[in-house]
Amino acid sequence: MEQLVRVRKVHNDGTATVIHLRESACSGDCHKCSGCGAAKEAVVFTADNPIGAKAGELVKVESSTAPVLKAAVVLYVLPLVLFFLGYWLGTLPGTFGTIGGVLGFMLGVVIVIVYDRLVVNKANIRYTITAFADTTTVRKEEENHG
Repeated sequence: MEQLVRVRKVHNDGTATVIHLRESACSGDCHKCSGCGAAKEAVVFTADNPIGAKAGELVKVESSTAPVLKAAVVLYVLPLVLFFLGYWLGTLPGTFGTIGGVLGFMLGVVIVIVYDRLVVNKANIRYTITAFADTTTVRKEEENHG
């Protein structure tokens, strides 16, 4: 995954504290459409800084997608698979009927909750500053966050 962030502080150990302004799906231009008035959320994290970016610069940050994809599979696919498996088992002769689908889905939700508490909160996602943002991107970013 790649995203644009602003360097907030540079550390002596080769890392930097960066900030990413997360916007709503409507891009936060509520004044244009008189929309929801969604607030922007600032996400602050530490990234490796091999290119020597300085505080205040807009840079590109990359992270590995494996932990994110793994979490997405557990969150979205597993409950759905368990729902259909439970439904199929519930249709077999001599079983407890279509309630199997509901029980399978509920088992999937429980697994997601346990996974969230045990794994996702401790996920070690490494971020790396890979490049400086080009001048066109910098102008657009400044216009949006001005």
